[in-house]
Amino acid sequence: MAARRAVRFGSLVEGSNTGAETIQALYEETARIASVYPRVPLNEVLSDLIEAQDITFVQLEGRQKPAQSKDLYVLAGVLSLMLAKASHDTGDPQSAMKQARTAAICADQAEHPGLMVRVRAQQSLMAYWAGWTSEAARYATAAEGLAEHSTGSGAVWLASQTARTWAALGDGEKALHTLNRAEDLRAAVEPDDLDGMGGLMRFAPCRQAYYEAETRIWVPGEEDQAKQSAQRAVSAYESAHEQNSDDWAFGDEAGARADLAFAHVCLGEVEGAREALAPVLDLPAQQRISGILRSVMRVHEPLRRPEYTGSAVVRQLREEIETYAQTPAAAITAGR
Repeated sequence: MAARRAVRFGSLVEGSNTGAETIQALYEETARIASVYPRVPLNEVLSDLIEAQDITFVQLEGRQKPAQSKDLYVLAGVLSLMLAKASHDTGDPQSAMKQARTAAICADQAEHPGLMVRVRAQQSLMAYWAGWTSEAARYATAAEGLAEHSTGSGAVWLASQTARTWAALGDGEKALHTLNRAEDLRAAVEPDDLDGMGGLMRFAPCRQAYYEAETRIWVPGEEDQAKQSAQRAVSAYESAHEQNSDDWAFGDEAGARADLAFAHVCLGEVEGAREALAPVLDLPAQQRISGILRSVMRVHEPLRRPEYTGSAVVRQLREEIETYAQTPAAAITAGR
């Protein structure tokens, strides 16, 4: 709280003429939020995020040199991108898209392809989870040309997101081809300035493994490969957590575990599914963000197959999933 007041005070002292100190303070605060966001419940970071965006917008309304304007637009774009994710996490895709459009405008003003690629990937991601798969594909393909420029790990994110979008649309061949492209991009990646922020801005290898599993569970005949990818992602996230790395993200780890459970169920391995899903079902309500709930409820679908009729173990797991989904994080956040 004291640090937040200091940033605001500095911006007021420098007045309408934005100075280097204010921009540096805003950069450090934006990087801090990007780093911690994936690791804590939303209600622990949301007020800081809103405050930082507000200060940045106020500074853009003042006067500054062209280079400083570009820096401010980049920061405003990153903060708006994170607020788009916040709205997405609370199950409000319409508000999420409004924030993302602002982020896209800022990326365009800053002429920053790495930021625009990340914005399009986030827009595609949000449409994907909202069930708007055709729109998800439109956002993903809109930035394919930009990924040819130096966009850091954002290019890997865009390709990985595109892959699971094609898979969800039923084009397994195209999805698997795009997964291979993501691997090629990973091998050639050169970190950019946004990668330096870490957290949400860096598309880590563990997250790429999660997206690979997410892609393969949509493709018939890929169940074994999906299980392997999901297990690799879970192991990588466990390692990142143990090392207190900002590559760790409780939401993406939960998604990888849900995908692992889904693959187990499809392969007839119910006990394996229970074991994979147990840590997700133990998450407190404030961490039950929209993407996690949708991932968990997807496991519910194959558990309703005829071959599981009469299984007490399956019935209990279905009931646990249904109970879990009744208290989303949005209910906790709205109460603050």
